[in-house]
Amino acid sequence: MKAIAGLDRITFDPKIMAGQACIRGMRIPVSVVINLIANGLSIPEIIEDYPYLEPSDIQQSLRYAAWLTQERVIFWQSVPTAV
Repeated sequence: MKAIAGLDRITFDPKIMAGQACIRGMRIPVSVVINLIANGLSIPEIIEDYPYLEPSDIQQSLRYAAWLTQERVIFWQSVPTAV
């Protein structure tokens, strides 16, 4: 099972959920947590529905999602075309 530095609660294991990012090796993908937040659930509501999650799990899920969506600027250099 692998984790990303600073995100020790986000794990990747090919034997669990086909290797997608999960919470602490459980069968709870980060995408599920992010989807719940995106649909308006609060942290207490999520923990009520998933009592084995901790606030730190949800916080790290948000940090992981933010890391994934970082904007990266790529500068393209024009390549002259043959005439």
